Amino acid sequence: MNQTCAECQASLSCQSDLSASSCWCMELPNIVSLETNQINTQCLCKECLAKKINKQIHTLYHTKNLDLLIEIAKPYRKKTNLIEHIDYTIENGLYVFSAWHHLKRGKCCANGCRHCPYDKQGKITHK
Repeated sequence: MNQTCAECQASLSCQSDLSASSCWCMELPNIVSLETNQINTQCLCKECLAKKINKQIHTLYHTKNLDLLIEIAKPYRKKTNLIEHIDYTIENGLYVFSAWHHLKRGKCCANGCRHCPYDKQGKITHK
């Protein structure tokens, strides 16, 4: 079904009428809190939904401990399809991996990544 994004009004194709599991949005992390406002009952384009999920992830960084964050990210560990605004952003033509991307790994890679969520004691850092 063709719709428009509830945030930016861009055209989008929603597959939820056919099967909720077949829509492209099911590939994104299912961690957006369901507030009671109307916008959460309407479809968003991929970019707006990714930004909304990223905002929720940042809220989780400041309210949850590292072990819980790793558990939240664990179901997405095997997904190899990287999602812009969730797993990475592009800065000056370069991919910059997010803390979410590193959380999905489950441990620090020790490469000194800018958005590494781990400190030397294995606790979440707020970069």
